[in-house]
Amino acid sequence: MPGGTYTLLVAMPERTTITVGALGDHVFEPGWYAYTGSAFGTGGFTRIERHRAVAAGENDTRHWHIDYLLGHAETTVAAVARTAEADIECAVADALPRQPVPEFGASDCNCESHLAFAPDRERLWRAIRGAHRAFAP
Repeated sequence: MPGGTYTLLVAMPERTTITVGALGDHVFEPGWYAYTGSAFGTGGFTRIERHRAVAAGENDTRHWHIDYLLGHAETTVAAVARTAEADIECAVADALPRQPVPEFGASDCNCESHLAFAPDRERLWRAIRGAHRAFAP
């Protein structure tokens, strides 16, 4: 399966504190979160199905920061944007709105964070789609 860059649109309906691995405890406000990652390994975009399984409570393994957010019972993956065969992860993450958790998903780069937040779903989804279009080859 092909790989590339993806962004998950994640719903968080209520304020909650989640321990995000070594990043510690963080308060997540109700609203919408965008996590941008890359999937260039063996399975390519099948990584997205793994994220969906974590969000559905079907996988309890925590490898990445996003697993801690998705593992919370209240979160759901509402939508996914993908750009095949393009390594634009950092550019997309940097183009999105306010980033609430420093270093989230960015332990292997120099980005501030790969997690963005907006209270409004449509505003964030438009930003996600726009960033993927802007940086696609």
